[in-house]
Amino acid sequence: MLEKIVNIYLMIEGEYIKQLKGIAYEKDGNDTEKIDFLKTESFNDINRAIVFNAPISNKGELMSYRQFNKLAKYGKEHQLFGEIFEYFGLPENPLICVSPVIDGKIISKK
Repeated sequence: MLEKIVNIYLMIEGEYIKQLKGIAYEKDGNDTEKIDFLKTESFNDINRAIVFNAPISNKGELMSYRQFNKLAKYGKEHQLFGEIFEYFGLPENPLICVSPVIDGKIISKK
């Protein structure tokens, strides 16, 4: 069954997330195959991914990568991707691959 899946990039400069990027695919297969596909494509996708606004902290400032990791630790990072989910017409808990890009270099998660 085809499922819409997304590569999401955290564009980080210094310690702050300056913008988000995303690109969607419709893909068949099991979740492991889909995640492997997204990881493989992440190095090709970044230059054609769509730019989205950076997440803002509860203080109204750019969110630091450290703050993001605290949310991710509790499984709440999806809250920051609402604009991306809406743009691509995704369900509430879509299959995504999040790649930090620190000072222009993609940090690959194995």
